[in-house]
Amino acid sequence: MFPHLRVLLGGLAAAACLAAAPAPAADLPTFTLTIRDGRFVPETVEVPANTKFRLQIKNEGPGAEEFESVELRKEKVLAPGASSFLIFMPLKPGSYKFFGEFHPQTAQGRFLAK
Repeated sequence: MFPHLRVLLGGLAAAACLAAAPAPAADLPTFTLTIRDGRFVPETVEVPANTKFRLQIKNEGPGAEEFESVELRKEKVLAPGASSFLIFMPLKPGSYKFFGEFHPQTAQGRFLAK
């Protein structure tokens, strides 16, 4: 193989890898969910269908709470005053439930992918 051709092919391979790299979390659409008094605010989070997104969660309650979605296989425990985030792969249009493990009767919510 010619040396200049090897360099060209190597450069093309590197460019293809960079183009296929996932977007950093900071570049994703971000939605905020607050846990307050054993409830999620807002209870319904509208997200774009077929789009990867970031969910920023803040626990303003006096005790720990866990965000959990069985159908989306996500969970995150937050101490009082803590913030964290989860990354979600694209959702098909529809409704997806989530709940608070420590307040399952009142901490109910859903994603609405449109």
